[in-house]
Amino acid sequence: MRPEPHDRPVPHDRTTRYGDHPVPTPSPPGRRRPRQRVIALAALPPLAAGVIWALTSAPASGAPEPAAGPPAPALAGSPRLYTPLANPDAYKQALKLPGSAAGVRDAARIIRMVRTPHAVWYGDQTPEAVEKDARAVTRDAAVDGSMPVFALYNIPGRDCSNYSAGGASNTAEYKAWIDGVARGIGKRDAVVVLEPDSLALLPSECGKGEEAEKTAARYEEVNYAVRSLAALRKTRVYLDTGHAGWHDVAGIVPRLIKGGIKNATGFYTNASNYQTDEANSWYGKLISSCIAYVDKGGDAASCPSQKGDKAAAQAWLEKNVTTPPSQMKHFVTDTSRNGKGAWTPPAGKYTDPQDWCNPPGRGLGVRPTTRTGDPLHDAKLWIKTPGESDGLCLRGTAGPQDPERGTVDPKAGDWFAQQALELVRLADPPLLPGGRAADGEEEADGSGVAPGEPDPAG
Repeated sequence: MRPEPHDRPVPHDRTTRYGDHPVPTPSPPGRRRPRQRVIALAALPPLAAGVIWALTSAPASGAPEPAAGPPAPALAGSPRLYTPLANPDAYKQALKLPGSAAGVRDAARIIRMVRTPHAVWYGDQTPEAVEKDARAVTRDAAVDGSMPVFALYNIPGRDCSNYSAGGASNTAEYKAWIDGVARGIGKRDAVVVLEPDSLALLPSECGKGEEAEKTAARYEEVNYAVRSLAALRKTRVYLDTGHAGWHDVAGIVPRLIKGGIKNATGFYTNASNYQTDEANSWYGKLISSCIAYVDKGGDAASCPSQKGDKAAAQAWLEKNVTTPPSQMKHFVTDTSRNGKGAWTPPAGKYTDPQDWCNPPGRGLGVRPTTRTGDPLHDAKLWIKTPGESDGLCLRGTAGPQDPERGTVDPKAGDWFAQQALELVRLADPPLLPGGRAADGEEEADGSGVAPGEPDPAG
């Protein structure tokens, strides 16, 4: 793979596998779709299968929501999040794990991870195919009483044509594709995470020519998607901001405004990245406040940075932002892989450390929920599908091995067994009852559940 054309920590991992795999058909009322899990468990020794079934029998999306407060108004209609079919390679990995107690526990963790609500990714299909797929998923979710999260990733020139190159060929093709998504969703509940990197990584930053024309087209495409999808009665649309380790607030807010944030529910941050919950929440609050400040005639350049003094920034907010949270733009965050925070590469070891690309020693973060306790923070989601690779990570070397792992990493979107085990073993909060926190200490209540989060054991 080519080295990055810029020096920003950009998340390039994307997967559109749901466009290739069969889409689930609606389940009978009150039932999930356990068939893949049943087949997988049938191949295990009876004792191991029984233990895994007991540990994972309560669907993550079916557990009661935590009591941190009522669902955010933007998501109040359907607080339960949808769990799509898992990557089949996750079950294959679980089957291959040793039959020891440790192996059975790891298998249970893998199954628990993939049966936790996460986004359905679409990109590269025809308008007819994406319409059919989106309709099948939203119907299935409606029968199940849950709400799907769609990550739409088909913008022309996505990812500067690097690791996740692809997308529609031109603006007209993209608009037709968005029309297909809109027809598929229809009047049913949906959350749309619109085009990761579309605003944080503009064509003007790719260095590939015709930058002014392509950037103008990018804003036209994003605006069209926002208008088309936000017009659907039960669809909530969130726009891209990259993550807290990338653009300053004053830099990303003008892009959101130009991208049509006024017509969207809000924005999202940390998609497929590793920033901590604290960093994400603070970044979201500052962005939302800056948008409100600009709406009242202020200059985005005056907004405080997420990287500056927090007390000074808070004082600025109290002085300059008077809009009530109910009238501000809300946000959602990706907690799929941020349990251990961002990776710090060894100093001076790599010319391009690619800290976003399959970093070692990361863990799952807080389970998805619409009850965050923050009036601006609509949901914590698993936007990235944890366990799927970020791509071939070379870190400035000739390759083909990832020098930090000693392996050739799978291509973007393929199952990465080594990383999947790291994520489930280092999950914070732990995935299973009686799990241990990332520092090796037992959780205070022994449940391995985050404060306010439902116990996955029921």
